[in-house]
Amino acid sequence: MTIYVLALLIGVVAGLRAMTAPAAVSWAAYLGWINLDGTWLSFLGHWIAPWILSLLALAELVTDQLPTTPSRKVPIQFGTRIFMGAVCGAAIGFAGGSWIVGLILGAIGAVIGTLGGHEARKRLVAATGGKDLPIALLEDGIAIALALWVVAYVT
Repeated sequence: MTIYVLALLIGVVAGLRAMTAPAAVSWAAYLGWINLDGTWLSFLGHWIAPWILSLLALAELVTDQLPTTPSRKVPIQFGTRIFMGAVCGAAIGFAGGSWIVGLILGAIGAVIGTLGGHEARKRLVAATGGKDLPIALLEDGIAIALALWVVAYVT
């Protein structure tokens, strides 16, 4: 049962920050915390994958702060988050022997993270007088901490 909660939570991370979840999962696979050998996700454990995904995650953290960045709820952004949540959920699911359930829960978690994160950020920004940057940075921190906790707990 725990593995399913973790798959859902890594999906929530993908809903908050699309590239943070795959970066964390890739590092976990590379470090041997999650065994993806012989699976269709084994590429996540290749030595270059965590570096590339970490760079993409860092770029996302920076671009999220720009006023021209589109909403996470537009179709391409939303779809990317669901896809990343599903892939990361499947990776977590492999650790528990049920990648299909992990994939589904990761996708559901991404929807929760996308919509819930948007609503929470909007309300917190309004409550703090319209200052988005501190709330965006808080959301970044939550996404990173949750991702690290999930992949550390899987081991």
